[in-house]
Amino acid sequence: MKLTQYSDLGLRLLMYLAHRYGESVTIQEMSDRFGVSKNHMVKISHQLTTSGLIESTRGRNGGVRLAGPPESISVAQVVRATEDNFHLVECFNPAQDSCVLTGSCKLTGVLNAALAAFFEVLSETTLADLVKNSKAIEKALLPVTGEVVIQSRASTRR
Repeated sequence: MKLTQYSDLGLRLLMYLAHRYGESVTIQEMSDRFGVSKNHMVKISHQLTTSGLIESTRGRNGGVRLAGPPESISVAQVVRATEDNFHLVECFNPAQDSCVLTGSCKLTGVLNAALAAFFEVLSETTLADLVKNSKAIEKALLPVTGEVVIQSRASTRR
């Protein structure tokens, strides 16, 4: 099984928002951070908004942010929101099943059990778990080339 790039970017977007929890982030910023087109990031953020995982604010100071705490959003929720289907083999989709072994093959049961185990692990993992190593993530998310970093007074106090 392979997740689509759409799901991969959706997970990265949510990890970024988890890292910046409580802040609103623009689509352009995320597009720049991950090196993908703004249009693609708009589609993903729209899907995640529709799924209730993020909130979107329009306007000059608009952006997106997590709809809840990172501890409350599981990786399984994200994958289910961003993938079209989980038809691992033809017989998982009755509308398109033309396999002559359907009904007598044990592969379906084995793959169903594997898929259930996959989602069980993803259900036990939250966005907070994915961003626990915040120093490494912060380093990976250093300003993109040409970006000006402005430190607040609060961050320069010791």
